[in-house]
Amino acid sequence: MAGTPTVAKSPPALIPPAGPTPGGTLPLSCIDKTFGGSGFVSLIQVFPPSSLSAAHNDEGTAAVVAAMRSGFARALVPYYPVAGRVAPSGLAVDCTGEGVWFVEAAASCTLADVGGLECSPLLIPGELLLPRPPPGEKLDGVIFMAQVTRFTCGGLAVAISFNHSVFDGSGAAQFLTAVGELARGLPAPSVAPVWDRDAIPDPPSSPPPPQFKFLTEFRLVTQVADISAASIQRVKDEFRQAAATSSGEGCSTFDAVTAVVFKCRALALAAALPDDAEVRVSFAASTRHLLRGVLPAVDGYYGNCVYMACVARTSRAARELALAELVGAVREAKEAVAAGFADWMRGVGRYDVPLDYSTATLLDWSRLGFDEVDYGFGVPGYVCPHDEQVNFAATLLFVRPPAPRRGGVRVLLRCVEEPHATMFAAELAKFA
Repeated sequence: MAGTPTVAKSPPALIPPAGPTPGGTLPLSCIDKTFGGSGFVSLIQVFPPSSLSAAHNDEGTAAVVAAMRSGFARALVPYYPVAGRVAPSGLAVDCTGEGVWFVEAAASCTLADVGGLECSPLLIPGELLLPRPPPGEKLDGVIFMAQVTRFTCGGLAVAISFNHSVFDGSGAAQFLTAVGELARGLPAPSVAPVWDRDAIPDPPSSPPPPQFKFLTEFRLVTQVADISAASIQRVKDEFRQAAATSSGEGCSTFDAVTAVVFKCRALALAAALPDDAEVRVSFAASTRHLLRGVLPAVDGYYGNCVYMACVARTSRAARELALAELVGAVREAKEAVAAGFADWMRGVGRYDVPLDYSTATLLDWSRLGFDEVDYGFGVPGYVCPHDEQVNFAATLLFVRPPAPRRGGVRVLLRCVEEPHATMFAAELAKFA
């Protein structure tokens, strides 16, 4: 590839619902309102040319994009709140029926020229791939945007930005699954959407907001590590053997990989922290199962159902404990979610995880469903979140590895500074 790749974008266009939809205003839940300040979440679904040619043969890109447009328009009928706008108060959605912003684009390079969009950071500026409204249009209140970028090899990148006030990750993936089903010609989504935000009662007093005592800007290094299926199974086996005399239970892939990353990071930070300093991994835990009996229907609900859990140990313990014991610590943190969420819903608990260098925040994207969305030309070969690379929070993101290396977990890392990056990479490499 000669020179820096460019992307030519068509003017953004609104895709409105394909049929009549209700008007009015719908309230957001107390959980939605908590995450409203998070703004937009963005991700990129990568479709290599092989998947497109195998599914469509001589159908052109125009037909592919037309089917996607139709899928969005049809999905916005049952998902009509998504076609509206978040009210200026941030407390509700105005069902205006305006639609979602959609951008078509063409890149000057092949997917291979930019590493298949698998590199972190990307080899092409992310803003070239992400959708935005036309100049002069306010971003405030927009709920959903999409951009389809065609590469010269025939591959596609579908970039999505969604408003965290309206969706969590599982909810956004549910909506995109419906778009794909309708783009493929199904008569209706396989899962009927459920709004029902008002069924979640507001606490007697508003849940306390997160308490960030101070924010420090770090010089975080971007890294990528692949944890192999064999290494994950080894950790699971170690935990099962350690638990044989007690519960005899197994552990999940999430438990195993979180323990690995927790230990490797503690080892990398050994010289920076005293032995008795607390090190933590906070992670977003789903609370959908805790809302059964509260929501009329949990299946199909696409609002926020998330609570931040935290596993903590002293620096020395995190370094010296066996992985099986750290798996147990992760499981304890997960088991504490029900009580912590109940307290938060009563207005007596708070998210109180400090944003310091001792704490890493983890999001698991590997099981949300974005990897299984099929717009009519197969599922993505790779899906990666795209963040703004803020430097006041150390972050870990679990994603599914690209298609040829499926089976393990890829970890996208911005959680250590340069002096600790080499050791961190070396420790993680033991689990590749």
